[in-house]
Amino acid sequence: MATALLMTVAAVLSVALGAEKPNVIFIVADDLGWNDVGYTNPDVISPNIDFLAKSGVILDQYYVQPLCSPSRTAFMTGVYPYRLGLQHLVVMNNQDVCVPLDRKMLPQLLKENGYSTHMMGKWHLGFCKWECTPTYRGFDSFYGFYSGGEDHYSKEVNGFDFRNNTEVCRDGAKNYSTYQYADRMEQIVRGHDPKNPLFMYMAFQNVHMPMQVPEKYTAMYPHIQNENRKYLSAMVTAVDDAIGRLITSLKQKGIYNNTLIIFTSDNGGWTSYGGNNYPLRGGKISIFEGGTRVVGFLHGPMLARKGGKFDGLMHAVDWFPTIAEAAGIQNKEPDQDGMSQWSAINSRGPALRQEVVYNLDYHSLPLQGQAAIRVGDYKLIEGFPGMYEGWYKPDTVYKEPLGNLTLDLNNLPKLNIGEDFHVFKYLFNLKDDPTEHNNLYDKLPDVVKMMEGKLEAAKKRYVAPNFPSADPKSNPQNYGGVWTPGWC
Repeated sequence: MATALLMTVAAVLSVALGAEKPNVIFIVADDLGWNDVGYTNPDVISPNIDFLAKSGVILDQYYVQPLCSPSRTAFMTGVYPYRLGLQHLVVMNNQDVCVPLDRKMLPQLLKENGYSTHMMGKWHLGFCKWECTPTYRGFDSFYGFYSGGEDHYSKEVNGFDFRNNTEVCRDGAKNYSTYQYADRMEQIVRGHDPKNPLFMYMAFQNVHMPMQVPEKYTAMYPHIQNENRKYLSAMVTAVDDAIGRLITSLKQKGIYNNTLIIFTSDNGGWTSYGGNNYPLRGGKISIFEGGTRVVGFLHGPMLARKGGKFDGLMHAVDWFPTIAEAAGIQNKEPDQDGMSQWSAINSRGPALRQEVVYNLDYHSLPLQGQAAIRVGDYKLIEGFPGMYEGWYKPDTVYKEPLGNLTLDLNNLPKLNIGEDFHVFKYLFNLKDDPTEHNNLYDKLPDVVKMMEGKLEAAKKRYVAPNFPSADPKSNPQNYGGVWTPGWC
């Protein structure tokens, strides 16, 4: 262990003293569940992802938020979304909302330190004004869509949404989005000047609904009877092929050996659309483990120890400072919640993080979970934990706690805690009970008291959700049928 730690320190010092900074590829798979990749579930075909994970460092106790905009906020700012008013559901296309402009984003920090910065795929951090959009927030280029989800082929979501930098890109409707992002990745790598380090944020729409994928991928899963599960598995394999193309392009360019690849989901799998987190409890939109504990890993020759797992506690907010340290950049951003895990991951030593706040949301409709915190091995949930309460195997169709409710985020149902939902209190020991079967709330009052004190401390920094009503000025019909910034 001492040797590994010395190697880590030496590697960081060499970067700080002016050695070549690593390229960083940050890959997000949308709605990918705990049980949705080959290295956790051999029924899923993902050889490239499995290779990167198994020859890198798998993050075994890694958490994100229960929905996508909050997690992406955490990735980009190193700040819990409940402290920015972005913890409630997601940013809607028609809302006057984006990540606060006074918060520096990760690509801005990297760009200031010599990185070429590029993004492909899903933004979902607000776009009502141009200053909110990727090329105004640190990215040299952007190829993708501003909203939270759309048709993978037509790029329509009650309006057209696909951009090449700031320009509307009608050519985006000509192919499957995952193919297009792989093409752009290859283009950027081929054209990259290796004199500068590269940061590429690849935010795939897969495996987010609608369930669409070329037929050749569904043909790989003839044994799966559940149609959504078949399509989701096929969509994973399509992403895996794109990642294989990335690996090849990095090697052909001669920069693979100086590239750190990071892979993460943005929340747990959405069980209504084929996602699966078994044996973890719950799914996307809940603060049970299935909605928040996700697959993630790092891969790269600069890692001091490769293979195996890092079992220290880690959260999405940690990526900002971790990447900064890996790049030898002094992170001076004030008041972040993130902690650099770089040395701990390389040494497999104890993580700095001992606590994770799953969510704090006291809005009238916290479908994605009201309040939960983990301290050490214990997890406390207070209030409604979210829509998905059970343990869902991948081959079954489920009716969820709200019956046949379709979660249309533009037309939310009128529901009230205490009338439509029970108020829950849970205490779990996640070391002994990672699948959250045994509620200890009434058995360990001293632990509950300690945990409630931690939760109260977190509440002192709580910012009420910024979740305004739809603004009619956003209507894409005002802009030729295209979702367009500039109306707020």
